[in-house]
Amino acid sequence: MENCSVNGASGKLDRKTVERNRRIRMNGLIHELTSLVPPQHFVPSKEQLSQRDQIDQVAAYIMQLKDRVEKLRKTKELVKRKIKTKDSNTGNSAIPGSRIPVVKIREIGSSLEVVLVTGLGKNFGLHEVIIVVEEQGVEVVSISISTMDNRICHILHAQVKVSRLGVDTLTIYDRLQKLIN
Repeated sequence: MENCSVNGASGKLDRKTVERNRRIRMNGLIHELTSLVPPQHFVPSKEQLSQRDQIDQVAAYIMQLKDRVEKLRKTKELVKRKIKTKDSNTGNSAIPGSRIPVVKIREIGSSLEVVLVTGLGKNFGLHEVIIVVEEQGVEVVSISISTMDNRICHILHAQVKVSRLGVDTLTIYDRLQKLIN
């Protein structure tokens, strides 16, 4: 009879330990999940958010990312269709006088987006592009490269190091034109 009560108490301790370990593990996973979301995507609050609120905000952020990805996919398809129709209207894009290479620079606040579109046969070092951009006081944050048909598209996202000074986009544009032409 005494063994039953000892085994029962031992079973309760095991269940409590298992439950405590589960809660600790879940708290760790929730903390890891929320640490992956940039802090600016959390709604500011004077008190600490509950785990449920944190998970809700993470889910909302994930939905925003899904919507953005879908929007970018549609834009990519639209651009591909436009390029195909333009290529079919002008013949072959490798014809001299066509619009390759392309250099576009867009300044968005303290950020800069540099788009370079070249043909497959055009060789230049991407490191040279980075040097040109960084010499003007801009730090390259990310680069994406994609190929479509016979074109390579390089997109550089950069951040202005000293935002009060701004950046001379015209100089960057001219130097990049010289580099890829």
